[in-house]
Amino acid sequence: MTTKGVPQLPARLSTDFAQALEGFLRYLSAERGRSSNTCRAYESDLTSLLLHCTAEGASTLQSITLNMLRSWLGSLNTQGQARSTLARRAAAARSFSAWAVREELITSNPALRLRAPKREQTLPQVLTQDQLSSLFASLADQSEGGEPIPVRDRAVIELLYATGIRVGELAGLDMDDVEHDRRMIKVLGKGNKERFVPYGVPAATAIDDWLRRGRPKLVNEQSGPALFLGKRGKRVDQRQVRAVAERLFSAIPDTSATGPHSLRHTAATHLLDGGADLRGVQELLGHSSLATTQLYTHVSVDRLRKTYQQAHPRA
Repeated sequence: MTTKGVPQLPARLSTDFAQALEGFLRYLSAERGRSSNTCRAYESDLTSLLLHCTAEGASTLQSITLNMLRSWLGSLNTQGQARSTLARRAAAARSFSAWAVREELITSNPALRLRAPKREQTLPQVLTQDQLSSLFASLADQSEGGEPIPVRDRAVIELLYATGIRVGELAGLDMDDVEHDRRMIKVLGKGNKERFVPYGVPAATAIDDWLRRGRPKLVNEQSGPALFLGKRGKRVDQRQVRAVAERLFSAIPDTSATGPHSLRHTAATHLLDGGADLRGVQELLGHSSLATTQLYTHVSVDRLRKTYQQAHPRA
C-alpha cells in the first residue's frame, strides 16, 4: 500500500481483515487528518487485535465477538501491559468497530461493551521557578560565544516553556509562523488545527538572537522555511529536541523531568498557579478536551498541599 501516512500492513492478516484495516487507516489519515505516528499506533494496536482474533478462529470482521475482544485485553494484561496501554488499545478497538458499522462492514458493534482498566492519573513532573532560573541562566552563558547550536538550544527551551507547545509543533515551525511584533506564533497542532500562542520577552530575545547569530551559520539549500535547524542545516527533528532537553534536565538536581514535555507540563502548571483561566490554558495548549487540561489543576492543588504540610505549624 502506498497511501501517504498509512503503514504497510502485515501479510499474516486475512484478506478481509487487511482490507478493513487498510480502509480504516486511510480514513484516519485522509478524513480525520491523523498524523503518520498516530496511524502507526492504531496499526500496531489493531494488528495485535486482529491477529488474536485470527488465533481464536475468526477470519472476517463479522465473526469477531465481544469475548474475543475481552480475551485479547486479558492476554495483554497477563503480559504485564500497563493500564494506560490497555485503555488505549480498547479505545482503538472501539473506534475501529464503530467505523466498521458506519461503513456497513458489520451489522453490530462487538466493542460497545468493551471496558478496560481506567488509566492511572499520574501527576506530571514540573520544574520549580528556581530550577528554571538556573537553567535559563546556564543556557544564556552557553550561548554567549555565538556558536549556533547553544544559541538554538536556548531559543528552543525558552520557547517551549513560554508557550507550552508540543515538541512536534515546535519542530514544525516555519519562519513566517513567528509574528515578532505581536510576540505570537502560529502552531499547527493535532488534527491539523491551527492556533496562535503568545510568548514573552525572554523567549523573544532568544529567538531574535537565534535568527541573528545562529540560524545564518547553519542555513543551506536544505533548510527551507524551517525556523529551527539541526547541525547540518535541515529542519530540527523531535529526536534532537528531546536529546537537548534530556541533557539539560539531567544536570538539574532534585527533579525527575526527562524531556521537553516536562516544559509543557511546567508551563501549564505555572499559568494556573498564576491565576490563569482553565479554558484559556486549554486553548493555549491545544487540548481538545477540558478534562485533559484539568489534570494540571490537580498538580497545582498537590503543590499547594505539599507547601501547606511543610509550612503550617498544625498541618
